[in-house]
Amino acid sequence: MSRVLLITPTYQEAQNIEEFLRRAREGLPAADILVVDDNSPDGTADVADAAAILLGQIEVLRRPGKAGLGNAYRAGFAIGLARGYDVLVQIDADLSHDPAVLPSLISCLENGADLAIGSRYVPGGSIPNWPARRRALSKYGNAYTGLMLRTGVADATAGFRAYKAEVLRLIDYSATRSKGYGFQIETAYRVAKTGSKIVEVPIAFTDRVRGHSKMSLAVMVEEMIMVSWWGIRDRMLRRSYQSQE
Repeated sequence: MSRVLLITPTYQEAQNIEEFLRRAREGLPAADILVVDDNSPDGTADVADAAAILLGQIEVLRRPGKAGLGNAYRAGFAIGLARGYDVLVQIDADLSHDPAVLPSLISCLENGADLAIGSRYVPGGSIPNWPARRRALSKYGNAYTGLMLRTGVADATAGFRAYKAEVLRLIDYSATRSKGYGFQIETAYRVAKTGSKIVEVPIAFTDRVRGHSKMSLAVMVEEMIMVSWWGIRDRMLRRSYQSQE
């Protein structure tokens, strides 16, 4: 049976972390959980440590300051791979990702996928209660990403996903550069470029009810600039290669 590590990055999630950990333990009882906390001033790490005593198989990595989502996941992946886990899972602690879906993601890997993504934009996926403007920005942002990068992924910005350990090594995850939410796009892009198998599982993405979203317009602009550069670079390289044939 695969050894699974759930990795959840946190910053000011004290209101949500205990319930999240409880639900994650119920969703995948055999998995270990790593909370990567960026020195949350609201005491998130302390709440997680207290929950760990009750629930077991939970470790809290306390980092010195807020360094971004990408850096948090790179730190978590490094620990998971060094310890020999077979599967590493990304999941948010704000309760937007339903841990009950975890067995479905793991099942996809057991049936041949290298990356399984909890997707809002495949048949059966949904984003209930989102305002129209946010829904449009997310949907068209993902459509633009798919057009530019040709990954075949409908929800490249999704943060609920499970990787086989081998594919993280294959894409050299530690060489990724994105600090924020662009990390999701960058890793999916790298996996697609290797020809590895990506499967999307429909989910209902439930917006947080406590705390505040870390997404901002600046982050979204940064993502689109990054995607545009990769897409243009890939096209230029293809044309250069074709001209040499």
